[in-house]
Amino acid sequence: MTAARRGEAAPQTISQLLSAKEIAIACGPGGVGKTTTAAAVAAMAAAEHGGRVLVLTVDPARRLADALGLKGIGNDEVRIADDVFKQAGVTPRGELWAAMLDTKQSWDDLIRRHAPDQATREQILANPLYQNISGRFVQSHDYIAMERLYEIHSEGKYDLIVVDTPPTRNALDFLDAPQRMADFFSSRLLRWLIVPYRSRLVNVATKPFYQVADRILGTQFLADISEFFILFQSMYEGFVERADAVTRLLSDRRTTFMVVSTLEATPVREAEFFSAELTERKLHLGAVILNKVLPDYLRDARTAKLAQSMCDRTTELADGLSDDPVVAARVLGEVAESFLNFSVVARREAEQQAELKGAPDILVTVPFFDADIFDMGGLLQLGTQVWD
Repeated sequence: MTAARRGEAAPQTISQLLSAKEIAIACGPGGVGKTTTAAAVAAMAAAEHGGRVLVLTVDPARRLADALGLKGIGNDEVRIADDVFKQAGVTPRGELWAAMLDTKQSWDDLIRRHAPDQATREQILANPLYQNISGRFVQSHDYIAMERLYEIHSEGKYDLIVVDTPPTRNALDFLDAPQRMADFFSSRLLRWLIVPYRSRLVNVATKPFYQVADRILGTQFLADISEFFILFQSMYEGFVERADAVTRLLSDRRTTFMVVSTLEATPVREAEFFSAELTERKLHLGAVILNKVLPDYLRDARTAKLAQSMCDRTTELADGLSDDPVVAARVLGEVAESFLNFSVVARREAEQQAELKGAPDILVTVPFFDADIFDMGGLLQLGTQVWD
């Protein structure tokens, strides 16, 4: 839901938007610069707004460390040294921190925090099934990402948390994971698995199922599964309670979403899809950030007229430019033709931009960069384009 729909004055820039937020979740299709954009926005917030800013990536791709000039990054937050900013010619007003989700470590920390007692905690951590699949079973990564975000926000250490999510449709799993996990631990399948281990009484209808499963999977494996879910169900109320808390946090006025995309056909469709989902869920769509957009001058009628004139007069203009006027004319013609082709693409991009569905509070366009972004200087250059 945008500020306009809530009857509020909409912010005009990303800077204004984030000055009133505690969580900004960057989402969108893959391959559009989402991770780099999230890091750039966080760097600008630390440099311009001050306070403590954390950029947290839940995308399995390890690109954030490269973008911030770090050798490595893990589950524990790491502060980016002020010298990294100073090398880029900036003295930050605040602090920038970074972390990347470590699924296994986060699950272990979750168990240590929320197990009902020490004995249960140690049993879960020692359970073979838990040790093998805690970082891999269905919804594990997405659920623990939301858990980690909630935990960090609850600690109150940071003034702003910028979250880099997986690509678009996976990011929906990120949003749905808390409730799905709670539903999973109350499902009929789990009740069937743990019945014979909660009670020695197995009725006639279910006994054949367990006999077949026992032959196929083995008694010990079934016992490990059963113990694992029995122990986890001891934390079921905590899962449900936390799922509700995370849902409230995502819809809180202090949280906003930034959809990052390009204007290529497939990414822009996915961006529209996600924007529509956010609106449907009544979550705050604060901004759409369009990367790699062609510059405005390519749509200027006067420059297009000049390029056409160059195409028409290549032979005349080539005289005196080179010892080989034929080659010079060919070069001038190709340059002018290329400009006209880019002008067509730029006009199409403008039309696509105007037709974007799910209007956000802020629409930002970022031009192509001549070089890849690999350090703080590049991040701040990108951030400047996004920020004001």
